[in-house]
Amino acid sequence: MNAPLLARGPKGPLAAMRPRQFSHHGIVIEDSYSWLKAANWREVLQDASALPSDIRAHLDAENEYANAMLAPLAPLITELEHELKGRVEDEDATAPVPSGPFRYYRRWLAGAQHPRIVRQRLAGGEEEVLVDGEALARGHRFFQLGPATHSPDHCLLAYAVDEAGAEFFTIRVRDLVTGIDLLDEIPNARADAILNLHGDPVVFASDGKSFLYARLDQNHRARSIWSHRIGTQAHEDGLILEEATPGWFVSIRRERTGRHATIAVRDHETSEAFILDLERPDTAPRLVAARQTGIRYEVEIGGDAVFIRTNRDGAEDFKIVEAPLAAPRPENWRDVVAHRPGVMVLRHAIFARHLVWLEQEDGLPRLIVRALESGAEHAVAFDGEAFALSLDAGEEFDTDLVRFTLSTPARPAETYDYDMETRERILVKRQAIPSGHDPDRYVVRRICATAPDGAAIPATLLYRKGLELDGSAPCLLYGYGAYGSPVLPNFLGHRLSLVDRGMIYALAHVRGGSEKGWGWYTTGKRGEKKNSFSDYLAVARMLIEKRYTSAGLIVANGRSAGGMLMGVAANRAPELFAGIVTEVPFVDVLATMLDPDLPLTPSEWPEWGNPLLSERDFKTILAYSPLENIEARHYPAVLAIAAVADPRVTYWEPAKWVAKLRAHTLSGKPVLLRTEMSGGHMGAPGRFDRLGEFALTHAFALWVCGLAQASSDTKPAPHPLAAS
Repeated sequence: MNAPLLARGPKGPLAAMRPRQFSHHGIVIEDSYSWLKAANWREVLQDASALPSDIRAHLDAENEYANAMLAPLAPLITELEHELKGRVEDEDATAPVPSGPFRYYRRWLAGAQHPRIVRQRLAGGEEEVLVDGEALARGHRFFQLGPATHSPDHCLLAYAVDEAGAEFFTIRVRDLVTGIDLLDEIPNARADAILNLHGDPVVFASDGKSFLYARLDQNHRARSIWSHRIGTQAHEDGLILEEATPGWFVSIRRERTGRHATIAVRDHETSEAFILDLERPDTAPRLVAARQTGIRYEVEIGGDAVFIRTNRDGAEDFKIVEAPLAAPRPENWRDVVAHRPGVMVLRHAIFARHLVWLEQEDGLPRLIVRALESGAEHAVAFDGEAFALSLDAGEEFDTDLVRFTLSTPARPAETYDYDMETRERILVKRQAIPSGHDPDRYVVRRICATAPDGAAIPATLLYRKGLELDGSAPCLLYGYGAYGSPVLPNFLGHRLSLVDRGMIYALAHVRGGSEKGWGWYTTGKRGEKKNSFSDYLAVARMLIEKRYTSAGLIVANGRSAGGMLMGVAANRAPELFAGIVTEVPFVDVLATMLDPDLPLTPSEWPEWGNPLLSERDFKTILAYSPLENIEARHYPAVLAIAAVADPRVTYWEPAKWVAKLRAHTLSGKPVLLRTEMSGGHMGAPGRFDRLGEFALTHAFALWVCGLAQASSDTKPAPHPLAAS
């Protein structure tokens, strides 16, 4: 490690300590930094200028300190940013999605941060620009062009924009004949990236005269579905469905048949669904199956039947059932893809002549296609130790084409249309690396560590071919482990900047994800959360034992819920790590789970436990919550990234954590916090600005491992990525 460089620079700001005690279940907790949470936090989410002056002064001081400490790395950051841009096509487009007479897609012009929404007729002709995101972004400190949906007759486009970063999207409606936005404007709509895994921001009625959407309440919770008639004001919208339970959220999705929409209502362990007739969108939705704790299901409509992915009847790794559309109740469910323990059904899609599902066994995914008429099925399988495979069902129902995307940590993504009848693969898009890339110069390996309880914990490694595995190589070890979300071994070009400089990039597939089935998730949540932490440390120790790296040469990396993993790792085994890099880290777990007014808290109780009601949950969280378990230790160097407009991990969590770490660390290594004053949970929305964030965190990782050659004569000063 470059100790002289780490020692140089001013001392970090020491946050004022204003001790406050709170008591639950007879246990008294002291929080000296609770004042960093603004009393008007709801207002702050949408306007950073509303921050109280003392909090703003502290965050500004933290940013100034981080900028001063990182200033010597400015040349490296600039070099990395240029390198990362070289791996991105300056003029790029997404794979076109056929819909009726058109194909819709997004295109980036040279130098543009934000895309255009465009379309082209299937028969050919010129590309038509529907919405220009770059033009809309001008004059905004933050701008994100969200999802868009066209009307059934292709004459209207409803599109979502976020101009603050807090994910309170506004839906606008554009007349595609005139190119002019209508007066319709719907504020506080849900259209975030996570929603897009489950639904659409807008679903048009069959006649195109109205649409349905999910609305956020004042606590940033999507708990209601509304109907908006084109040409009216948002306050005139009609309520279609409202969820009364605070911890549940709703989303809506148009079915590919076009006649119906499905409304999903869920928390983190239970779900229910409703079917809505789009020819009569103002009628009450029909319930499919009433909620039952722990039972999850997802509906796809195909013709006169529904196909449902569910864990009902003990199907831990899920199965697929079929029921009549007219009577979709559970008593009519019939297994069509039986449950097989250890083979997890990840997703399914129904088409006019085929049922398709994505399944995973022993960490490796495959696509299965079944002909509905004959029942014949075949697998679309792939070779490799580790790869990522995704299924995109598209918008068409009466088609024999299904789309998938394949990549590995070393091989860029390729998107194919697969003909389910002829079994032909049609390449739609191959991710290009303009600066050049040879996948054969890299090694991808899947190895396993042994957890304290004997579980085999997978890890995926990426490193340069020919690298000496003698313990001298630094390693970045990424982990997440929450919500059943797997850490995918996909291709991300920014990783190569570390690997090409001699680092090993490792992914720890810890419990709390679903890489080895749904049980891999359930044994890493609530009372079993300890497994996520011990799994991550087991992977780190295995990498040291097998001489991939050495203690003190590992950079721990995780964001959001993965930031909790980073905080626990720093508390329990700081000697293993050269540094901790964590974005929007969920590190104030106990206080957040005790505050039912925060946006996500009620919906998070099934994941972490409810310490308000349960003494057991309180003690479980208290035992690992990163903030409460900071002690006088030799902590590694830390870089934490926060955002004032983040509604998921509020800015004061990393601010409190960094303040307490700096007050307790004995190592003298820097503990840095950078807070973005005009950004949200997902980072910068501009494609090149996001690369700048990677350049910053990668430079820090290289620095703490001794791989960075910083400018020795650079005076402490704001670097090119100084927070605004």
